Amino acid sequence: MAKHTINPETFSFFSELADNNNRDWFEKNKPRFKSLEGEMKDFINQVTQGLNQHDHIEKAKLFRIYRDVRFSKNKTPYKTHFGMAFHREKPALRGGYYIHLEAGKSFFGVGFWAPNPADLFRIRKELEVDADEFRELMSAADFKKYWGGLDGDEVKTAPKGFSKEHPNIDLIRKKQYVFIKNLTDKAVLSEDFLKTVDNHFRSIRPFFDYMSSVLTTDLNGESLL
Repeated sequence: MAKHTINPETFSFFSELADNNNRDWFEKNKPRFKSLEGEMKDFINQVTQGLNQHDHIEKAKLFRIYRDVRFSKNKTPYKTHFGMAFHREKPALRGGYYIHLEAGKSFFGVGFWAPNPADLFRIRKELEVDADEFRELMSAADFKKYWGGLDGDEVKTAPKGFSKEHPNIDLIRKKQYVFIKNLTDKAVLSEDFLKTVDNHFRSIRPFFDYMSSVLTTDLNGESLL
């Protein structure tokens, strides 16, 4: 795989922006941002090309730097990171990939951040019936090497209609099914970062394949497509 080095100026710019998060500073430094944004779009294209060697990406997106402050107590106008998402082809392929680049706070994220109510219920019902395959996927050595354990928000006891005494309640109570891998600045700035991205995203495929199978069938295994 081709190498792509993240420009260290990316972290420098956002660190400075964090200390000067106002329109005047940003407008004066906008040429710097636009140059870095162009580099990031090239990076996204390379990540997408790599993913399409072993997956099918429907859409890749670089999130805007402008914050929506309408419902936030934090009124600073600009984000201090680059965020990018890669969406698999629906309806057959489910799940998504995310990359967050921020000085000292970079990470990969994969999985299901905001499943719609029907999908969330279907996942929970599957885990209520049988979670053995799900647990086997998470306990595989290669999977744990790259991702560790399951993350995501959850209800405190049990979702409506599910028993809090169920042996799989630790999985059923989840509202999100995501995995997070935190990254050092050194790892992000490495010349092998593109390979790091691809290795992590390849390793999540067994989980995505399992979830795609669940979300495209009913509890009897009949296709919904």
